Amino acid sequence: MNPTFVARRSYAGRDLRHRTLDHYSFKLCDFRGADLRGASLRGASFAGCDLRDADLRDADLSYASFGYVNTHDPEYGRTDVTGARWDGADLRGVTVERVVGWPDHLPTA
Repeated sequence: MNPTFVARRSYAGRDLRHRTLDHYSFKLCDFRGADLRGASLRGASFAGCDLRDADLRDADLSYASFGYVNTHDPEYGRTDVTGARWDGADLRGVTVERVVGWPDHLPTA
C-alpha cells in the first residue's frame, strides 16, 4: 500500500502547521478548520475532500490538484474549499476541477 495515499481520514481542527505532505493523495478526507499554515503540500491531490474553513496561509500548494471523486450522486464527492484562508499560499500550477467555493481571485491552471 502506498503510504502517501490517504482515504476517508479526518484531520478536522488538527494542527498541521509546517508539515511536509508533498505528493500525498487525499481522497474523501475531512480538513474542516484544519491549520495548515506553512505546510508543504507540493503536488498533493485533494479528491472529494472537505477543506471548509481550513487555514492554508503561506502553504506551498504548488502543482497541487483539487478535484472530485466519481460517485452515484454528482454533488457528493466534490472538494469544498468554502471559507478557506489562502493569504500567501503558493498556488503556482494548481489545477482545479469541479470544486465548491474556489475564490474567483485565485489562479487555476
